[in-house]
Amino acid sequence: MIKEIVSLIRVKDWIKNSFVFVALLFSKHLLDAGYFINVLEAFLIFSLASSFIYVINDILDIEFDKAHPIKKSRPLASGKISIVTAWIIAFVLILITIPLLINTNSAFIKIVSAYVLLNIVYSLLLKKIVILDLLSIAAGFTLRVVGGAAAISVAVSNWLLLTTLFISLFLAVMKRRSEIGLMEESNNSTRSVLQNYSIKFTDQIGTISAAGVIICYALYAVSDRTVQYFNTDSFIYTTVFVVFGIFRYMFLVHIRKQGENTVELLLKDFPMLINIFLYIISIVVLIYNSDLL
Repeated sequence: MIKEIVSLIRVKDWIKNSFVFVALLFSKHLLDAGYFINVLEAFLIFSLASSFIYVINDILDIEFDKAHPIKKSRPLASGKISIVTAWIIAFVLILITIPLLINTNSAFIKIVSAYVLLNIVYSLLLKKIVILDLLSIAAGFTLRVVGGAAAISVAVSNWLLLTTLFISLFLAVMKRRSEIGLMEESNNSTRSVLQNYSIKFTDQIGTISAAGVIICYALYAVSDRTVQYFNTDSFIYTTVFVVFGIFRYMFLVHIRKQGENTVELLLKDFPMLINIFLYIISIVVLIYNSDLL
């Protein structure tokens, strides 16, 4: 039962909430224990909140998931966990989250509340509306970044927010593209909104989103504010990791026909893992070189 509960609340998807660390990393407070603990708490709160949303979404989609070639193995769809048990788990998640949330500042509380509300509306309505489903996913990731900044009361660059918006939009549309491919192979669609998408349409959105990621990040890297704040103009060299990451992901989706599960794709592709590792190391060295020496 423990294994099924872990699967139901999708603990492995908590990695998506690592976006809350973006503001901490670029605020020059990564090595400050107090700031780190606050963001770690924000990560936990977002993780519990997202797990609550996952459970609610699986309850609402149980009949659709039963017909899905992959999702039919989920705890609810497979019958390993009952709907009543799922509601109890969702209630427990809320009971754990609220006390943690109360101990944070008002700005963070508002952002988490907006995140939960957005995702509930997404589960009930927005995921059925073409384009709005993608924008809703992108907004969720952006709220994570803003939430991480609110947790430690720091500002986050608009260019970084735009980069987050485009990268989350890119990942969302790549997932839709993979779902369309799976739908065509099985001749069965369990997501009604897919009827409004096509391979060509998702490719066009994906290309625009990919370009948006690279352009916004490059502009952040060379902006006067960035150069002055970090006292270096070397951020531009980290753009190569962003470009490789985008192109590698497109390769995995277009050529390798992967992308149905974003987290698994990122964690199981060795070149992607190495690229992410090198990017983080490069950023840490550029920002915290004086503290590390």
